Amino acid sequence: MSSSPTAGPRRTALDALHRSLGATMTDFAGWDMPLRYGSERDEHHAVRTRAGLFDLSHMGEITVTGPQAAALLDYALVGNIGGVKTGRARYTMICREDGGILDDLIVYRLADTEYMVVANASNAQVVLDALVERAAGFDAEVRDDRDAYALLAVQGPESPGILKALTDADLDGLKYYAGLPGTVAGVPALIARTGYTGEDGFELFVKPEHAVELWQSLTEAGEGVGLVPCGLSCRDTLRLEAGMPLYGHELTTELTPFDAGLGRVVKFDKEGDFVGRAALREAAENANHEPSVLVGLIAEGRRVPRAGYPVVAEGKVIGEVTSGAPSPTLGKPIAMAYVDAMYAAPGTTGVAVDIRGSHEPYEVVALPFYKRSK
Repeated sequence: MSSSPTAGPRRTALDALHRSLGATMTDFAGWDMPLRYGSERDEHHAVRTRAGLFDLSHMGEITVTGPQAAALLDYALVGNIGGVKTGRARYTMICREDGGILDDLIVYRLADTEYMVVANASNAQVVLDALVERAAGFDAEVRDDRDAYALLAVQGPESPGILKALTDADLDGLKYYAGLPGTVAGVPALIARTGYTGEDGFELFVKPEHAVELWQSLTEAGEGVGLVPCGLSCRDTLRLEAGMPLYGHELTTELTPFDAGLGRVVKFDKEGDFVGRAALREAAENANHEPSVLVGLIAEGRRVPRAGYPVVAEGKVIGEVTSGAPSPTLGKPIAMAYVDAMYAAPGTTGVAVDIRGSHEPYEVVALPFYKRSK
């Protein structure tokens, strides 16, 4: 996963393999990443009904260790990280002093005094810098481990069976948002039951030199059940259907977790101060009076909304689309949007998206659009 000698996007350890599979590559957050291998619609359906294999090595891993690692993370992040048991993970956020979201994160507690923070690729350096700055005065070390890991994900209903063929780790006992060390196809890995698709699945953190070998083993194990390689394009439609936020779209520094409807991640009852506490307390108190609410929109027609398109009702702009795409599962265009609270109730009529001057009718629905049956 080292940088290429010439200036340009970074390449993951699987780069040559993606190209050999005919992937369409794209620059994403400074990384050359597979957008799709064939049909993004087929890749999407594979994850919903069978299984998909993703390269997520662009994500940013940051290790925090030391006697006060938990105390540092409780101060630096909005969640109660000290309360996470070893082997478990937590979805959380890192905010500015004014409550604005710097990034949403998953934090894994690997050992009593060791944590791995996984940041979005586009924000990894920002998160690293903030953690280093906030570590002052704590007996803890913040380490940039972005080059230490490749990250593969197997997502979809067939993923447990695929992985079971390659590991003797206790997958049945591995809960959602938990991780355990093990070997997969002989490769040492942190096996995490996490994902960004709305399906059951696993994320496998391994050394970059083992990435190709592991990808090939997973591909072989999944051949009989319809596993396909998947790119970032279907990852986006999968997470959109599942109502999962994407940084830079539903989450920004201009929004607090309460603005985004994710105030539950802020834990005011944890011990000690944390960055943004005062501003977030104020945001929490105002949460019931917020002017905007994040909602789902389903098209009545066929035109696809995109981020930034205005949402209109009664002849005025009432909000803005944050993410939009055709939904392969629903068979209709869908979007997430922040709209004025008075138009946010599911079933609200008269709402439309302004698509290049044409007001296309949309139904307001509760998120998520899609939820898998257990």
